[in-house]
Amino acid sequence: MPSAKKIMCLFDVDGTLTKPRIAIEDDFYNFLLNKVKPLCTLGLVGGSDFKKIAEQMKGEDVVNKFEYVFAENGLVQFKQGKEIGRQSIQNFLGEEALQTFINFVLKYLSTIKLPVKRGNFVEFRSGMLNISPVGRSCSQEEREAFLKYDNEHNIRKTMIESLKKEFPDMGVTYSIGGQISFDVFPSGWDKTFCLRHLENEGFDEIHFFGDKTDQGGNDYEIFNDKRVIGHKVVDPSDTKKQLQNIFKL
Repeated sequence: MPSAKKIMCLFDVDGTLTKPRIAIEDDFYNFLLNKVKPLCTLGLVGGSDFKKIAEQMKGEDVVNKFEYVFAENGLVQFKQGKEIGRQSIQNFLGEEALQTFINFVLKYLSTIKLPVKRGNFVEFRSGMLNISPVGRSCSQEEREAFLKYDNEHNIRKTMIESLKKEFPDMGVTYSIGGQISFDVFPSGWDKTFCLRHLENEGFDEIHFFGDKTDQGGNDYEIFNDKRVIGHKVVDPSDTKKQLQNIFKL
């Protein structure tokens, strides 16, 4: 890859730079900052809120290590250590529609039986709702057990179909990400949202790395966007391997 080009590498977090909800490994983090960063601009675009991204990426100083950090699919934006903007799902939908939707979600969850249920089933974020049938308060062991159960019984996919049927004209998109939950956000507020903050920054190439690139996954839209060069990865070690191949490291 010619060094004269202005290159950006934009990374999903869960499953791409880290194992789901686990902190990035020291060796990989040092590889990104010491080997990759001198060759390109680094950016993050995660589905989680900023607090969770910071927990996985060695603390809130991540905004100074990565030139761009986009939380909640890019609906909360940081550039060079400073927040530059955020969107509000509450303003977009209105409180009445939002409560009607949340009430239906909670009623639906009360009718399904899972191996375990914990707490924090609906997490309100700036630009989206995150819905977890098992509850975000579950342990790592329970998280992995739910993923296995969900792969067999399609709990999240079935719930999304019910929501689409109940709210056909709400103007929202449903996106499965991670192990235990799915996101709900206004249509168009997927990870491609962050590209509006990058397309006029003078990059010759924007390389995006993500693991949930199949249709319905929260990397699908940006992976297939013509403004980026998409790289499908299966885990952090695969991400590192692909970076080594791209930059001849």
